[in-house]
Amino acid sequence: MVSSAVYRYVPNRDALLTLLIIDAYNCLGAEAESAESAVARPKLTDRFLAVCHAVRTWGIKNPHEYALVYGSPVPGYAAPSDTIEPAARVPNLLLAILADVPPHPPNTPALSAAVHGALAPLRTFSGPSVPDDLLLRGLNAWAGLFGSVSLELFGQTHNVVADGARLRRAYFDHQMRALAGTLELSS
Repeated sequence: MVSSAVYRYVPNRDALLTLLIIDAYNCLGAEAESAESAVARPKLTDRFLAVCHAVRTWGIKNPHEYALVYGSPVPGYAAPSDTIEPAARVPNLLLAILADVPPHPPNTPALSAAVHGALAPLRTFSGPSVPDDLLLRGLNAWAGLFGSVSLELFGQTHNVVADGARLRRAYFDHQMRALAGTLELSS
């Protein structure tokens, strides 16, 4: 098949990119959901780690798809709203874990009205049950998860973390357990 033949099936480059992006997000989401659902609901730390390891494993197996959705933006492409739901699958899993954290007094002072307001878009997904301080720590954990995977996949940990699948997995597990600790997951 010649490359131009693809345009019999899609009208243009952006439509093709959208299909590829939705497929990548859905494949990653399915892997993470499967891993998380295999862990007992009360085991919050284990659920968090299952999602984290599923993201990393999928990224290692699918580096080009990972780069498409978490790498540099494609010049001139603006993702349509069709991509939002698939892109939200992994973050929604992480938010569900946060929603299951038993209430306890926050370890930080109350947030300013500006920071509280900045979290408004996230509240459309999390609902009101997750306290602001936990949402902020959850955002840091989300950034830490995808930052760690991205650094590894894009070669930024070369000569920083020892080579070898077992060593890199152990390092990643340690980092994700540290992030889980910041979330004060009770199990």
